[in-house]
Amino acid sequence: MTTAHADGLKPPSAAPGAPHGQPRTVSGTAGRRGRRTTQLAAWGFLTPVAAYLGVFYAYPLYRNVDLSLRHYTVRSFVQGGAPFSGWGNFHQVLHDPAFGTALRNTVVFTLVSILFQYLIGLALAVFFNRGFRLAPTLRALFLIPWLLPLIVSASTWSWMLNSESGVVNYGLHLVGVGQVDWLTSPHWALTSVIIANVWIGIPFNLVILYSGLQNIPTELYEAASLDGANGWQQFRRITFPLLRPVSAITVLLGLIYTLKVFDLIWIMTKGGPGDSSSTLATWSYRLGFGSLLPQFGPGAAVGNILILIALVFGGLYVRIQRRQAI
Repeated sequence: MTTAHADGLKPPSAAPGAPHGQPRTVSGTAGRRGRRTTQLAAWGFLTPVAAYLGVFYAYPLYRNVDLSLRHYTVRSFVQGGAPFSGWGNFHQVLHDPAFGTALRNTVVFTLVSILFQYLIGLALAVFFNRGFRLAPTLRALFLIPWLLPLIVSASTWSWMLNSESGVVNYGLHLVGVGQVDWLTSPHWALTSVIIANVWIGIPFNLVILYSGLQNIPTELYEAASLDGANGWQQFRRITFPLLRPVSAITVLLGLIYTLKVFDLIWIMTKGGPGDSSSTLATWSYRLGFGSLLPQFGPGAAVGNILILIALVFGGLYVRIQRRQAI
């Protein structure tokens, strides 16, 4: 009989499945050590992303807000020491006659572009969903506008819509229509950039909506055909309702992207003639960098207004995503 047994004491219990005599606390220590390792690994993966967001998003946003709240000149922009002006820059741009024109053009440019991009993209998605022999090849060709650099697309459209030597006016001349000043007329400049933007955005809508159509069960169409439903009735009762979640995401992403379109408009018309095709994005750039006496504060204020509008649609996008996840 051992001393422990003689004193009425029991030996320390072993952990389940552990060798005899190993204390139970070892497994608890190992578990804590494993959780700590997992947390360190998670922070290791998160740190580069947080650093990237801080350097390329948070800091530029902070600088833009600071610009909009101070009266910057070229000297103070370089050397610092700009006086604080509060909401003065926002008051200036909101009461500027050009603000109403830029806001109206932004709304028209965004809504008309999204409408036609969605409608044409949806029509093409339904067309390609029929599954004929050349469908994959034609679908790949429709992706070309999306794959081209935007500066190439904008330059190409500028050449096509040129009043003197553009192929569009040449084609109109062949059918008896007179010359149209697409890029130099106040009545046609905004229409011209909308046409180019619709052409660029159609492939995005086509790809997303086509993917949504692929997830609709074919049995629903077969059952509808047996019940005597024609093509339009099948689209109205089956395709469009089941495609609604995908459509909502497509439209919202298109809105966020189209709101901030700058390079296409700037390359084609520079927001002119006058302010006929000026949007909030081009007006912000023109205020900050497009004149000999740049107005950094008002330009940043317009940019922040545009950011707020985009954030509203971004929040709507997140809310719809959460509803779909429930």
